[in-house]
Amino acid sequence: MKHPIAKKILPYTLLVGQEKLKLALELAYIVPHVGGVLLSGQRGTGKSTAVRAFSVMMDQKLPVTLPINATEDRVMGGWEISQLMESQAKWQDGLLKEANDKLLYIDEVNLLDDHVVNIILDVTSTGVLVVQREGKRIEEAVSFTLVSTMNPEEGGLRPQLLDRFGLMVDIKAQTDRQERIKILQTVMEWEQAMFDLSQDKYSEYIDKARQEDQVYKQKLEDAKKDFRHIEIPKHAIERCVELTAAFEAEGNRADYVIALASRAYAALHDFQQVNIEHIQAVAQLVLQHRRPEFLQSTQPPWTDEDEKKVENILT
Repeated sequence: MKHPIAKKILPYTLLVGQEKLKLALELAYIVPHVGGVLLSGQRGTGKSTAVRAFSVMMDQKLPVTLPINATEDRVMGGWEISQLMESQAKWQDGLLKEANDKLLYIDEVNLLDDHVVNIILDVTSTGVLVVQREGKRIEEAVSFTLVSTMNPEEGGLRPQLLDRFGLMVDIKAQTDRQERIKILQTVMEWEQAMFDLSQDKYSEYIDKARQEDQVYKQKLEDAKKDFRHIEIPKHAIERCVELTAAFEAEGNRADYVIALASRAYAALHDFQQVNIEHIQAVAQLVLQHRRPEFLQSTQPPWTDEDEKKVENILT
């Protein structure tokens, strides 16, 4: 593995639980212009662990990480201040270009300046980076998998920004006893395997996990390549619109996102055509943060009643 720190990151295929989180990462990789993923949850729920594991599996290195105090110049690119003060013009590429064909990670996005978040979401959806600075204009294609995390206890995002995130996952700590046991068992086995490696001992556990990561990486790359060949028939398009209307999602963005996510899901599971099950599988990720109830914080992000409502509309 190229990055020495990446060797210490838990392999993606060893992640236990949080299936919606994993699915959202995979869909956003298959179709980056879906608008990125917002992971919302309390501390200690594995958000950062999952993101880093996914990045190491796909890119063999840790994600490009945007600091909370990032300026517009640092994000988009601009003249180096230290050089300008010496009357020398030296251009510095921004983090968006650095993240091209990689994963861009924003931790605590709700604490980032709204203007900077808007810029990043613009580039994510259009795939075009446009930078205009005194005497210089850059316009180039960039594509990256955007993943942002936030702790809702520390404040939320404005509705205008929430809507621009393609997918959202509401992450809670596992309460099921058996799931918690599996998570803890995995962590303890991983730590022991890492200790063995530090003592120059061979770890079959790590070797097998890394091999499984490579197999799964190829599956995702194949799905990304096949995505544009997946047909979405008229009746599936009609159901997408019915769903977004039933959940009162404003505007037309949700229609587009649920269609994209459904195609990505079909590609991931080796289907040639989108069907109703694919739409149902991605509905929560697309709709939960676009409903009026969620924007007004009057109910949990997604309920059993919501899931039943999706099922009734699609069947």
